[in-house]
Parts: sequence; structure tokens; C-alpha cells
Amino acid sequence: MRPIPRRTLLKVGAAATAFAGVATAARVFGKKPIRVGVMHSMTGTMSSSELPVIDATLMAIDEVNASGGLLGRKVEAVVVDGGSNNERFAQAASTLVRRADIATVFGCWTSASRKSVVPIFERAGHLLVYPVQYEGLEQSPNVIYTGAAPNQQITPAVAWAYENLGRSFFLVGSDYVFPRSANAIIRDQLRAIGATLVAERYVPLGSREVGAIVREIAESRPAVILNTINGDTNVAFFRALREAGVTAARSPALSFSIAEPELQAIGGSLAEGDYAAWNYFQSLSLRKNVDWVQRFRARHGATRTLSDPMEAAYFGVHLWALAVRDAGVVEPRVIRQAMLAQSFDAPEGVVAVDAESGHCWKSVRIGRARRDGQFDVVWNSELPTRPEPFPIYRSREDWERFLRELYEGWGRRWSAPSRA
Repeated sequence: MRPIPRRTLLKVGAAATAFAGVATAARVFGKKPIRVGVMHSMTGTMSSSELPVIDATLMAIDEVNASGGLLGRKVEAVVVDGGSNNERFAQAASTLVRRADIATVFGCWTSASRKSVVPIFERAGHLLVYPVQYEGLEQSPNVIYTGAAPNQQITPAVAWAYENLGRSFFLVGSDYVFPRSANAIIRDQLRAIGATLVAERYVPLGSREVGAIVREIAESRPAVILNTINGDTNVAFFRALREAGVTAARSPALSFSIAEPELQAIGGSLAEGDYAAWNYFQSLSLRKNVDWVQRFRARHGATRTLSDPMEAAYFGVHLWALAVRDAGVVEPRVIRQAMLAQSFDAPEGVVAVDAESGHCWKSVRIGRARRDGQFDVVWNSELPTRPEPFPIYRSREDWERFLRELYEGWGRRWSAPSRA
């Protein structure tokens, strides 16, 4: 594992100082504001996951403004609803990049929504900051990725599960590009380490029809369930598992898209003892995290939970703000280049943008779900890991061919066609 670059450690002190506190008095700005897009699902099956990410993004923007704004100007968010629909995301992205006053867009959750908008940002020469772990197999010059690449979540978690939970795996996911790609990576890894693939099954995004899959899991009794289901389907899935007698003690689930808000929606009693792989957990005892949790709860209420995508969205705004200050302008192309040199002491620890890939160096963590809706960290990588968007099991050309075939097979879309 490579250490985090030394230039990052040198820059972190300055970054931490810039955002160490929030001013108590409102700053008066006399210039035209710097506007940014915030593009997430406020409605639909993904809204329960994405609405909290909006809250974290807006909190970071307010902190930037409270510390003096940028270039003598206030930062102002233009929030748009992707509606858990890829076409709506594409429409929203097109509208935002056509606006001359939008400097950058923060947003998307599902890889299907991101895949739907990336060509729009590339054609316009614009900039998207994407905050969610994903399947990799992508490296756009118009995207900064603050969530995990596969080697910062998926592959280390599978290796850990193989060593600690068992040798047979049942793969279940939502039927769109992230789970399909993640499971292709996992299949390659399982073959390489000599593990058993019991089955691989999919459910439409947003569907609650999980009975047949759960019955198959109950009958096959895998050592581990690797779960790439997204959105509200997880509530139905975990309830059905318990009703079928599949417990965490018998066949634990290791999830890649269930964080604290999703765990709260499922219910801690249903998911207690299962696992999730992320870079950040709310329960981290790091001073930066404790302070961030306190500030967020002072703003949104003492019962609110925080998550990895929220944290990645939060520090993504601060990385962007540092880049704007360094660049001295708000032109998206210039900001994107400046972001490649940024680092920040985030709630999860030091993060740094990798200049080669546009992804971030991040530490890897695995958590065990508690009844109270939090996670106990049971394993971590100790040091930030360099991002590798294209897993080693296939060449970049082979992965790109895999994606093209998936896209064409679905009628030139990034989600499986409806079965209705």
C-alpha cells in the first residue's frame, strides 16, 4: 500500500486552518455570488439516501461563506431534483451547464444517474463533483470523484470477508450499472482467491419484490451475502431475510450502499450484526469527526445521522473552495485543474485528490451494524489508499468493452429495462 503523497501532508495544515471554525457573524458580500449546482434526488426511491447528502453539501457551502466566502463573493447553491430518474438527471445537468453563472455542480448518487450526465459535462467542458462510492471503470477529465474507487471499498471488503466470514458468497443487487459492474469485479476476485460463487441475482431499482431471491438465499445458506441493492429496496430485503430465518449469525450481509441513514430506515434490530464497507462511519472517534457531527446535529437536530456519502459531499465542497482560492477564478476548467492539487483534513481523516485519476486517496473501513443504527469499525486500512478506478483483473479496454455491452444490451441506457 503506497503512503499518501508528502505534498498532501504539507497542504493539510493550511486547509485545516482555513476551515477550522465557522464565523459567528454573517459576512456581508458586495459582489455577484458564485453559484453552484446541487443535483440530487429529492423525490423517488433514492430520496432517502440523497436528501441527507444535500444537507451536508449546503452545510459545507455555509461554512465557506462564514469563513469569508470565495474571492470576496458569497457561494450560492442552486438545488435541483433528479427525481431518482436518469432522464431527469440528464435534463437537470443540461440546464445547469448551460447557465453561465454555474461554476461547478455537486451531485448524483447512483452510477446510472452519473453515467447519464457525465457526457453532458464533458461536451460542455464543465465540472461535476461526485460524492459516492462506485464501481470505477471510469476516469473523466470533467469529474472529481470524492467517493471510493473499487480498491477503496469493494475488493478489500471481499478479501476481508473471505478471511473472516466464510468462503461462499451470494451476490444480490439492484439491476443497473453499479451492481452489475461491482459484481463483475467481485466475480473476478472470487475466482482469483478460490472462493465459491453461490448465485448472482438482481432486483429492479426501487422494487420490493425480493421474495424469490430471499428464498434462494435461505435454501443455499451462503457464508456471506454481498449486497449491492440501493434505495428503499433494502428495507424490504432485510425484513424478508429475517422473516425467512436468515440471520446475521447464519449468513451475514456485507453491504456496499447501506450507511447510517439507510440503516436507520431498515431498523437496527433487523440489520444488527451485518456489515458495511465504507471510508467513513459516524462513530469514528477522530476529533475532526466528533466536531463535525456536533455541528451538523446543532444545525439539523440531535437525532440526525451522518454517512459516508454525506461526508464525501461535505469535504468535496471544501476541496473545491480551496481550488477556487488557488485558481483565483470560477471557470470550471481552471477549477478542475486546481482541484488536482488539493487535500483536506476531513472527518474521515486526511483526503487528497490524486492528480492522475481525479479520485481521492482514502482510508478503507468495515463496520458491523449495531442495534442503535450505528456501526462499530472492525477493520481499517490504517493509511489512505491510492485510488485505482480500473481493477487489475481485466485491462482498461476490457472493462470499457464490458460497459459498452451492458449499455447496448439495455437499449442504450444505464439501468435494466422495466420488466413490466
